Amino acid sequence: MSTSTGLPTRERRPSMGAPLVDIQGSVGPAGISRPKHKRTHTGFGAGEIKSVEGLLSRGDELSPIIPPPVGDTRGAKNASTNNSPFLPASIPEPQREAWLKHSAHGFKDKDGFENEVVRHVETTLARSMFNCDESAAYAACSLAFRDRLILEWNRTQQRQTFADGKRLYYLSLEFLMGRALDNAMLNIGQKDIAKSGLADLGFRIEDVIEQEHDAALGNGGLGRLAACFLDSLASLNYPAWGYGLRYRYGIFKQEIIDGYQVEVPDYWLDFNPWEFPRHDVTVDIQFYGNVRKSVNESGKTISHWEGGEVVKAVAYDVPIPGYATPSTNNLRLWSSKAASGEFDFQKFNSGDYESSVADQQRAETISAVLYPNDNLDRGKELRLKQQYFWVAASLYDIVRRFKKSKRPWKEFPDQVAIQLNDTHPTLAVVELQRILIDLEGLEWDEAWNIVTNTFGYTNHTVLPEALEKWSVPLIQHLLPRHLQIIYDINLYFLQFVERNFPKDRELLSRVSIIEESQPKMVRMAFLAIVGSHKVNGVAELHSDLIKTTIFKDFVQIFGPDKFTNVTNGITPRRWLHQANPRLSELISSKTSGSDPLTDLSQLNKIELSINDPAFRKEWAEIKHANKVRLAKLIKSSTGITVNPSALFDVQVKRIHEYKRQQLNIFGVIHRYLKLKAMSAEERKEQQPRVSIFGGKAAPGYWMAKQIIHLINSVGSVVNNDEDIGDLLKVVFLPDYNVSKAEIIVPASDISEHISTAGTEASGTSNMKFVLNGGLIIGTCDGANIEITREIGENNIFLFGNLAEDVEDLRHAHTYGTHTIDPELQKVFNEIESGRFGSSQDFASLVSAVRDHGDYYLVSDDFASYLATQDLVDEAYKNQEEWITKCILSVSRMGFFSSDRCINEYAEGIWNIEPLPCKEA
Repeated sequence: MSTSTGLPTRERRPSMGAPLVDIQGSVGPAGISRPKHKRTHTGFGAGEIKSVEGLLSRGDELSPIIPPPVGDTRGAKNASTNNSPFLPASIPEPQREAWLKHSAHGFKDKDGFENEVVRHVETTLARSMFNCDESAAYAACSLAFRDRLILEWNRTQQRQTFADGKRLYYLSLEFLMGRALDNAMLNIGQKDIAKSGLADLGFRIEDVIEQEHDAALGNGGLGRLAACFLDSLASLNYPAWGYGLRYRYGIFKQEIIDGYQVEVPDYWLDFNPWEFPRHDVTVDIQFYGNVRKSVNESGKTISHWEGGEVVKAVAYDVPIPGYATPSTNNLRLWSSKAASGEFDFQKFNSGDYESSVADQQRAETISAVLYPNDNLDRGKELRLKQQYFWVAASLYDIVRRFKKSKRPWKEFPDQVAIQLNDTHPTLAVVELQRILIDLEGLEWDEAWNIVTNTFGYTNHTVLPEALEKWSVPLIQHLLPRHLQIIYDINLYFLQFVERNFPKDRELLSRVSIIEESQPKMVRMAFLAIVGSHKVNGVAELHSDLIKTTIFKDFVQIFGPDKFTNVTNGITPRRWLHQANPRLSELISSKTSGSDPLTDLSQLNKIELSINDPAFRKEWAEIKHANKVRLAKLIKSSTGITVNPSALFDVQVKRIHEYKRQQLNIFGVIHRYLKLKAMSAEERKEQQPRVSIFGGKAAPGYWMAKQIIHLINSVGSVVNNDEDIGDLLKVVFLPDYNVSKAEIIVPASDISEHISTAGTEASGTSNMKFVLNGGLIIGTCDGANIEITREIGENNIFLFGNLAEDVEDLRHAHTYGTHTIDPELQKVFNEIESGRFGSSQDFASLVSAVRDHGDYYLVSDDFASYLATQDLVDEAYKNQEEWITKCILSVSRMGFFSSDRCINEYAEGIWNIEPLPCKEA
């Protein structure tokens, strides 16, 4: 192409000082066109944003200038060296005025909210007032709040980019978020407006909130902790991103059929307004293949990972709003799809219809299910594939963002903190080392120094079977280059150990990342320790145990300073205000204008009202109302009618032998047998009780499934026994999740946290129950110890052996005599008699205790457990004293806030600062 003068057309590069007015006429020599304003999906970098400081000083709001998506943030450090074509200064004034005039604004009042809801019903959903049901009302209401969040979300990312400070990246395989609409209403501070506006439109806010599916991104405490942490990071204005996987079917939806757990897919993504697909943010992830070595011109050996299979990771972003702050952080979830595309036309046209979509189906399995069953070798491969897919995509994103800053690599740990939530993301250590040495050309020592100063590792268990190990042949097959790097990491580490401890050869085999077994295994927890600068436990007892047991050798090698403790916490926004709004309001009325939702230590002020009759009366009424609400849920879910005046005894959590739901149900059987043996007159003196269970067993965990079956079998007998009536009910609530927890937790009178001492790292459900005015029966394990220290021994019911006695008892079981508690033997006799169904169904549960060493000390703790349950019954009869215990307990729970946790992590591990922001 040429101009009329015959000169070739050349496009001029934009200038840093492009004029702000729309220029008419010629602006240069003939044949050189005026630069076209360009925008890119990656947004501004820090230097680019800083170049508009003059604009900002005029009072212009940054976000309307060009609102880049959350997709990326980091940019050039030095604006003077940046010649980016999308600098704000290159936007002509008329375009700028048009953007500012039409920039989006969220609703501010009830009228604005109603306008947004109706607009979304009529345009987004293509419905009208005549066919707008509750699900449509939920969709429209969610979209109205989502629109508000997007604006704060963009501003937050721009603000963090402008500050150009250190960011945290939280890697967790689980994020158990719960429902998002209620949380968004609370954090934005517009729940009252929404309630009134929905009422005007003909809907109850409770019915609308009920339409939302729980996000199926987690299962247990690990994922719920991660969700609480994201809430606190945003509420405290820390610059942080979460990274996880976008599971299409979650772990599974639990149904109870004939007393058995049955797993079915959880179709939670049917409608999800809270995620934003970023089809422009994709990463190619490599598997299998081989490693080729070459020597470059300087004589350095270079490794090339070649061949194999490529799967594409697609980003989906979820806004995480902070409470009472404009900060809205980001959770990025990765979804898998075939790199070659979804459909092979050639195979389809040749009649090979199944193969035409095989690549896509194989790729999509990676992000289909949380914790695929790994009882089979193919399941193990899928789980490892899942873990690498997630950390490789996340690290690509993090590294790309850092490289835009043009900083030297040595500054990477000054800009980036990455937290490994348990061992699942440990391959990130190896992947970052691979990126630095293979792709960026750094020397080993420099790269390893960067890696170890970047990562922190949170350990969540002392159970040996829960510390991940992967076989060397599997890693060799799936990730050949990573296995080489793991061996090199291990070599350099063992050389370091040998230099410092030359006379202790056994130490080398004990701490080696490679376990010399058949086949050889890679110990992921050891790799996480060696690759991190800080390792933390999640409760004082747990942190002490890991230093004195499983990681004792590493404390000797690295010194005690590398190992620290951060006791877990929970967010009071969800677990007080959302779950128990009336109690939250009652507490707030006694905190002298201070907000306990931002400073949980304000709870201590309610102790001053402990003798106030009106306060106590309302406290009791709130608890009863919460129990009525749970009774309705039990009736609708199971068909069982329970009396809200009975003592509600709750154990809801993952089903696992170490959590000892079997101890609980054995105790229930004992109670039932005692009641059956009593006369009618004696029964009238007994305390009525409802034993409530909930939780999922892993699909391949056969023993845990048997526990669920026994609970339901006992319930079917007890609940239909006319002699017993309301004196004892046994309930298993199916498909336990965050939304059900928000109903169950506030209704609890006593909750059971009865793990074998030394096995529960922390627990957070114990904190939720106490914060909502329930008491605990529990062992001296996890955070129970610190809760006891805070609330006082008189307000908790402790029983059982201590952690220091556990190993001696296990040794005695194996090598000495093992006598079953007589009362427990009576329970076993009834089970074996067939009273609760076929004795063969439960033979393994009985045998594990009686014949196979009783690893979890069920028999050893049984008598103490029964005696303590009797104390609970007696205490509950004196309701005035019980209410006093509950109020005192709540008033002393201020320590267990996830806000306190995050501040400890930020100061002691991540070295990040909050980014203050003015209210929008």
